[in-house]
Amino acid sequence: MKTGSLGRTGIHVSRYCLGTMMFGPAGNADPDDCHRIIRRALDAGINFVDTADVYGYSETETIVGKALKGRRDDVVLATKFSGQMGGDPNRRGASRRWIITAVEESLRRLQVDHIDLYQIHHFDPATDLEETLSALSDLVTSGKVRAVGSSSFLASDIVEAQWASERRGLVRLRTEQPSYSILSREIERDVLPVCERYGMGVITWSPLAWGLLTGKYRDGQNGADSPSRAQWGPRHMTDPDKYAAVEKLADVAASAGISMTHMALSFVTTHPAVTAAIIGPRTTEQLDDLLAAADTVLTDEVLDRIDEIATPGTNIGCTDIGYTPSSLTVASQRRRAAADRSSA
Repeated sequence: MKTGSLGRTGIHVSRYCLGTMMFGPAGNADPDDCHRIIRRALDAGINFVDTADVYGYSETETIVGKALKGRRDDVVLATKFSGQMGGDPNRRGASRRWIITAVEESLRRLQVDHIDLYQIHHFDPATDLEETLSALSDLVTSGKVRAVGSSSFLASDIVEAQWASERRGLVRLRTEQPSYSILSREIERDVLPVCERYGMGVITWSPLAWGLLTGKYRDGQNGADSPSRAQWGPRHMTDPDKYAAVEKLADVAASAGISMTHMALSFVTTHPAVTAAIIGPRTTEQLDDLLAAADTVLTDEVLDRIDEIATPGTNIGCTDIGYTPSSLTVASQRRRAAADRSSA
């Protein structure tokens, strides 16, 4: 397994990062089987594992911690915070109050004394970035966290965070974890260039576009047979534009003599800004297939044909993002008040 530098942290990680969202109630509910999959990935050369406190309703971190027993020193361990953890409105977000609590709970579930990469799972518009970065700086100083990063941030949020760090002498965001696939290329326009400018590592999620790029779901089949897809990606599994693109991409993969899965994974890691692609197997068979893609190298001809189907810097169909700013979801932030409009 090839490795690369995680931004400018000096930490070297495998080109594939083992994502764990499928370990637990949302995917594979057998903890022992999950342990076997994690250890098999480590044996294959993966040294980078990503999880989050909200995965599996907090059970996933416990599964990961048990699987890493005796192998912790060989693994770059990443987790995330900011998702809702229970009914209390203060058990979420990126406030100092919650960060200090959340990291202790993650350390306990993972059964470790430090986290290598602690990531803000989603941008928190209710909290000042300096408040968040100040709390994360204290965690780095204390040794409980080695480096910090973001996930699903807009390019403008990343720039603001970098400037806040410089102004206040706070810890910098060292990584960003965005969605990126052949069908979801919008981050090529601004997020990836910004990450390169600031020397940030990029860890991409959903390289298979919710499973569509495996080629398993074709001709309008919605993938509802999978509980995880039914929960996490219903919009994506019924998008006709994406299915039309998948049919064309299947022809490209067939002409190149490779599987769609291997083509999709290789595409993501071909971008020079990408440090690692997150793979999220639910079974050992899925893991083995994903690992087999590591040696796939796409030719310029194949990449050109992909560009013709999926235009660089754009998304096909509904957007594959983990965070939509309130400026798009709250109508009052896009429209002047009715009284103001009528008097204009």
